[in-house]
Amino acid sequence: MTLMTTKIVVIKVNYTNLSRYSDYCERTYRRQFEAGLGLEGLNQALIEQVSADDSAQIVVVDCTFTEKSGRHTYGLDWFYNGKTQRAERGLEWSVVAVVDLAQKTGYALSAQQTEAGLGAQAPVSADGSTPPKSRVDFYLGHLAYCAAYFPARIRYVVADGFYSKYKWVTGVVQLGFHSIGRLRSDANLKFLYAGPQKRRGNRRRYDGKVNLSDPSRFTLVKTLEEGVSLYTAVVWSVSLKRRIRLAYLLKDQEGRRSYVVLFSTDIDGDPTAIYQGYAARFQIEFIFRDARQFTGFADCQARSPEALDSHVNASLMALNVAKAALQSTQAQGEPAEPLSFSIASFKRQALNAHLLDLFTATFALEPTLIKSHPNDQTLLNYGVIAA
Repeated sequence: MTLMTTKIVVIKVNYTNLSRYSDYCERTYRRQFEAGLGLEGLNQALIEQVSADDSAQIVVVDCTFTEKSGRHTYGLDWFYNGKTQRAERGLEWSVVAVVDLAQKTGYALSAQQTEAGLGAQAPVSADGSTPPKSRVDFYLGHLAYCAAYFPARIRYVVADGFYSKYKWVTGVVQLGFHSIGRLRSDANLKFLYAGPQKRRGNRRRYDGKVNLSDPSRFTLVKTLEEGVSLYTAVVWSVSLKRRIRLAYLLKDQEGRRSYVVLFSTDIDGDPTAIYQGYAARFQIEFIFRDARQFTGFADCQARSPEALDSHVNASLMALNVAKAALQSTQAQGEPAEPLSFSIASFKRQALNAHLLDLFTATFALEPTLIKSHPNDQTLLNYGVIAA
């Protein structure tokens, strides 16, 4: 009995292989990517095109890790890899995205490679000189750079619990936005005193420490679902050194109680909007997933900083274009609806369309007759995942 073995060849999705699908040679792509692309302005125009005028939007910031072999790639360092839950040697990318709350989808605006040699927090200098830059400083610099490309109605910048630090929150407020994030379960919070003050001495500012396991002093906002309630209060955060609005989620089911503490620097904000904004933060994880699987986010084989930056931002923009193409199929004037599509099917349709155009040009066929044929759509959908 003869055993047959099949060798599977995985072709990376990167600019080196773009020459397989075009008339340009590999060297042309290399020169263009080495020069840098600067896609933030194009992403801004695309986001404005697909968003309704009355659609609520937020900015989401997060980082993602990519594996990278070799020793001469720019920016190699030890970064936290969420997939393996430990620090690994590779590259890290800070990504700023705009999430449309009506569509419930995110569009990447910009990605910057995290500099090597930065710590999570800047060490305190003994001689009193300016301390070296930390990673939080780098993330703030990236956010400040992207602020010029934000839609005009952006008010909130949402990030996960890592960013719930004094330097980040203060930097976001100084840029003119409000910060939304998540606090630790043992966060040091104090109730604000609102009673009568003494005639002499310092004014009383606090009314006891917040017990996060006891919601009795919070205000009930609504019941989100069975066993899950949303509470709120304006408190003082010791670590953030400011007043914040809490959106306190309490889950009490089958005698077991758990809670999540969200916050916003907008003390007049709606706690329901804080909860919805933080829940929408997860759309950036879908961007990372789809870009890795289908648009070659982690397939770059270049080593220079310019080529790396061009490759990653081109990968994210390709995903934006796919979502914009789907959004354009909706009827004009209809309210924005959550986008639901398969990037695998969209990629297959694009490849089929490219191949069909190549056949039409190579065999000198009449393109109008091909595209008007009733079986044209059948060929475009060849290999597409059935709905």
